[in-house]
Amino acid sequence: MSYITFLAGLCFLLVGAEILVRGASRLAAHLGISPLVIGLTVVAFGTSSPELAVSIKAAFADQAGIAMGNVVGSNLFNILFILGLSAMVTPLVAAQQLIRFDIPLMVTLSAALLLLMLDGQLSRLDGALLAAGLVAYLAFLLYQSKRSHAEATASTPASRPVAMPCCA
Repeated sequence: MSYITFLAGLCFLLVGAEILVRGASRLAAHLGISPLVIGLTVVAFGTSSPELAVSIKAAFADQAGIAMGNVVGSNLFNILFILGLSAMVTPLVAAQQLIRFDIPLMVTLSAALLLLMLDGQLSRLDGALLAAGLVAYLAFLLYQSKRSHAEATASTPASRPVAMPCCA
């Protein structure tokens, strides 16, 4: 019975992932936001929701190791396995923003987390700093995306009526 439950859950997961990707793509097109920004926000939040639930439950249960291990382990798995397997399926072309800003930011924030953890704990103040960093990052992403969209729109000639000479 547990095999059937596992397979059913896997099927629902695959269907849900397909719906999430299609919906996110439509949302990006509708809002004029780049698919990269939608991936860095909507899709990332959607796929991280279970981790949030596990980490908060573990924190309330005084299981800091579970909360921290869940986040660190998930990030390692995402980078090493999911990104690696995806690249094995088809080469992944990275946007310049990802290479120049988002990946260096991820590396910097990982180092900052290491510094915050040198005292052996992640305090409420540390958590507030991390949450504020997310808000600042989201604000930057939205600003950057809107600016890029405005530049793209401005560089596209507006459709205007063209006077056609009359032929007699």
